[in-house]
Amino acid sequence: MTFDNNFYNPSLKAYARELRTETVSRAEKILWKAILSRKQTGQRFLRQRPIDHFIVDFFCPELRLIVEIDGNSHFHKPEYDAWRQNKLEALGYQMLRFNEGAVINQLDDVSRQIDHAIYCLKSGARIG
Repeated sequence: MTFDNNFYNPSLKAYARELRTETVSRAEKILWKAILSRKQTGQRFLRQRPIDHFIVDFFCPELRLIVEIDGNSHFHKPEYDAWRQNKLEALGYQMLRFNEGAVINQLDDVSRQIDHAIYCLKSGARIG
């Protein structure tokens, strides 16, 4: 396998670190602790990963899977979110999006969707 930096953008490293430590949302904390940390999915996920000109909430490099949590700020910028998602998908990533309420109140459903996406991607299928 050749080295692939997944369009890592080192100029966003400090901002990504700040997002990981100082401004993490309740839903991000829940998702990280309950599902994505410590390889509970069998896959390695990174938090607040700089990719191209964006910082994504969670990223699985091996599967090129991005998991985003949409909070209140996303309700006011759906066009930007769609544009951003299209840009990331054009780079070869697949994305799962969940709203904060689903993560907080329906964590089992979110977990099943993530597990299903991982299964599909490992078997060579696309998600969505």
